[in-house]
Amino acid sequence: MNTLDSAGGFPIQRITFLSDGLRLAGTLHLPRAKHPPIVIGCHGLMSDSNSPKQIALARQCNRLGLAFLRIDHRGCGASQGLFKEVTSLESRCNDLLSAIKLMQSRTDIGKPTGLFGSSFGGTVCLAVAARLPMAALVTFAAPIRSDFIRRVPTPLVEEQHDSPGLAPQKLQFDLTPTLASIRAIHVFHGQNDEVVPVAHAQEIFAAAGDPKKLTLQPGGDHRMSDPSFQKAFIQQAADWLKAGLQEKP
Repeated sequence: MNTLDSAGGFPIQRITFLSDGLRLAGTLHLPRAKHPPIVIGCHGLMSDSNSPKQIALARQCNRLGLAFLRIDHRGCGASQGLFKEVTSLESRCNDLLSAIKLMQSRTDIGKPTGLFGSSFGGTVCLAVAARLPMAALVTFAAPIRSDFIRRVPTPLVEEQHDSPGLAPQKLQFDLTPTLASIRAIHVFHGQNDEVVPVAHAQEIFAAAGDPKKLTLQPGGDHRMSDPSFQKAFIQQAADWLKAGLQEKP
């Protein structure tokens, strides 16, 4: 059943789906168009799908005729699972692959699929896009190696929902060998990111195939706290997704 997004003015659906036996929650933003292409958004390590940045991007995508699905990964938001037990790069990739399968099975959604990922959500999108080519991809502050965990504030790593949190050893990864398989990507990163060094963005851009674009925010931080950066990001990211998703009929 659809409800109306009071701020965006477009229909939204609350959905659930299964991933490795866990019931996950999502919010589907629908444009007023038949069989729209779909963008699926992945949140950061300690976040959920209610990030204001992702909601704003979903609304802008709707204005451009794109559907947008925000998912809560397992152990986060309204989805099932105990965070410390179910969180890993592979498990989150499985969540995203399950969401892609669900959207591509719907008769009211077009087949062209794009991805957006912020921080560790960007890592998840990169890992999936290396296996399953996407029509368009946008990442913000995405780490490609797990050394970024050392820079995450200790309380965030050790505590989640008042319980012992994720152990860093569960997040060992290096995406460097897979980056050459990625194309159609717009990489965003703050030049003063205090968690994920800007060098990660530069490596993604250097290795990825065309079309590709790199946008570095001068003085930008990991949370994109500058409103002017947020505004520019929403417009540029949505335009990139729209252009990429139009390439395939």
